[in-house]
Amino acid sequence: MKKLLFLLLTACCLLAQPLRAQYTRMTDLPTLYIETFDGQSITSKTVYKYCRLHYVDEQDQVTSYDSVSIRGRGNSTWNMSKKPYKIKFLNKERFLGSQRAKAKKWTLLANAGDKTLMRNALTSALGAFTSLKFNPAAKFIDVVLNNVYQGNYQISDQIDVRKGRVDISEQPYPLTQGDNTTGGYLLEVDGFRDGNCFTSAHYQAPIRIHYPEDDEIAASQTTYIKNYINQTFERALNATYFADAERGYRAYVDTLSLIDWYICTEVSANLDGFYSTYFYKEKDNPRLFWGPLWDYDIAYNNDYRVQSEKGQNSSVRTLMADIGYNGSRAWVNRMWQDPWFQRTVYHRYEQLLDAGLVEYMQAKVDSLQALLSQSQQLNYEKWGISRRMYHEVVLYSSYDQYVSDLKDFIYQHCDYLLEAFANRKPDEPTPPFELGAYYYHLINAKTSKAIDLQGNALVQLTINPASEQQDWMIRQVGDHYQLINRATGLALNDPTTGSVGPTTNVGTQLNTATPDASSRRQLWTFVPQGTEGYYNLLNAYTQHIANLNGGNAADYTPILSYTNDSRNGESTNRLWRIKPHSALPADLAGIDPVAEPDEYALAYNPQTQTLHFASATPAALHTFTASIHAASGRLAGRFRADSEYDATHLPAGLYIVSWQAGGHQRTAKFVKK
Repeated sequence: MKKLLFLLLTACCLLAQPLRAQYTRMTDLPTLYIETFDGQSITSKTVYKYCRLHYVDEQDQVTSYDSVSIRGRGNSTWNMSKKPYKIKFLNKERFLGSQRAKAKKWTLLANAGDKTLMRNALTSALGAFTSLKFNPAAKFIDVVLNNVYQGNYQISDQIDVRKGRVDISEQPYPLTQGDNTTGGYLLEVDGFRDGNCFTSAHYQAPIRIHYPEDDEIAASQTTYIKNYINQTFERALNATYFADAERGYRAYVDTLSLIDWYICTEVSANLDGFYSTYFYKEKDNPRLFWGPLWDYDIAYNNDYRVQSEKGQNSSVRTLMADIGYNGSRAWVNRMWQDPWFQRTVYHRYEQLLDAGLVEYMQAKVDSLQALLSQSQQLNYEKWGISRRMYHEVVLYSSYDQYVSDLKDFIYQHCDYLLEAFANRKPDEPTPPFELGAYYYHLINAKTSKAIDLQGNALVQLTINPASEQQDWMIRQVGDHYQLINRATGLALNDPTTGSVGPTTNVGTQLNTATPDASSRRQLWTFVPQGTEGYYNLLNAYTQHIANLNGGNAADYTPILSYTNDSRNGESTNRLWRIKPHSALPADLAGIDPVAEPDEYALAYNPQTQTLHFASATPAALHTFTASIHAASGRLAGRFRADSEYDATHLPAGLYIVSWQAGGHQRTAKFVKK
């Protein structure tokens, strides 16, 4: 009898707690087994039900969690056949390891409307490439619910306030008199108007307060953040002085996160980017910060409802500021009326492109494609690769075709954005050339090809970032510049013989010669032309201009010593962009260890984000000006050495400060965090 009772108890235990050996991975990704206590499906996105989880990791180790709550989630996505879920642990868990949040709530994104399965993960990586601080997790798994395979899912963060997520100040609860209610607040422009929402006064944006949470927020906190949005931020944005840096909207936004969030919205072509916009306010900080990026499964030209400028179902050549669903879009279009916003979007996008944005995104797509290879096959055996789940623009018969379509879109759309942003920025006169510690490319305005060498003769060639023959080190010699080729060590030279003048004896092919700073044939002036950042290369000896022979687009077209006349600013054959390519080695960067007669030092204070010179004889500092360049070579600012420079508006990154004093060109670097 005792033996029979023991066997019955053992059988009951086995039914209540399945053996760990029966939980195995479905593919090379981890697998999450979900077992509801009642054995039934999850049918509500408002009511939780209890379940057990068994997580099989990449090493086939099984971790079990009991008394976990699960419910549906999402708005449009909840209506799809492949359902997304939210899970809530009994205690806070580091579900994705020590590098991510310790939290009770996590999301299981189905990515049902995205045939690549990767658009949300790609956008999180895009945010990390820019300056955005809080980027949701993207851990891909296979999910089995009550012994039925559900497909490929993405574990991601619930967007909430805590370390590892939106890491801002948490307000005290319960609130007492005298507590600081200036922050933090986690907010969303939410077109669905879920939860604790109010409508903004000037632009009728639906604002949801995510934190403090609905059941904890006090009336005084709601009043504070409503007044801040209505009477501070929107009032300044709507005012006649809205473009003023001190009184307008810029005084109340973190400009770096604003610009990067907006660029990410345009790069991803997310129609819902303005319909659902997360932003937050920190304690004792008068500015609103933007992000995290969330809900991008219909981005990257994955929504047939888009109507482009040409009436086509394509967002390749369209700005979301023109066609995106409303919400924060009214804010952005008001900002587009500000010349500062126009210039900053363009220059920041240029900076991101120079830093390898497109290449980074393409590489990320490739790595995600490899990661998802096995799991996507199993997923589409269940759901069908060519079945329309939501608003897909195109339907293909293979996963690789969807990925290829995504990559093509990124290339084409990113090219378009440079054009579109350039068209929206105000014209800016080409500034006087500012020498930095770089090797430069000399790029023709007509052909976009670079000056190269054929033997010692100058020709144009298609830009090759790996070619040292296209790199030129520029040295200042008095009021002129000498250009030294990186590969050969020879100087750019005008060999024209005979009687010379601006319009006489022209047409000789330029060449290189042994560097001689005393030879005026090797000395050049960079004459600014127009508004597009182009220069004439004017030779000091011949007074001729460097010219692309006939404007020919072919490689190996000669560069000539040519006519200097009234067409200098019009003829694209004579116009050159002097573009920084790579940093000079320290021993060539013009850094002179010998102190000036009047000793001074340049200092950067990371707390106040200011630059200033210090000197034992401060009166001498008024004699020179310093220039600040981003790592891409873009001029970021100038200041006189006897004044202080406020760098708070600069994007995070490496900067090079250059100046000329005591007959020497000086440079120094600092990092803005």
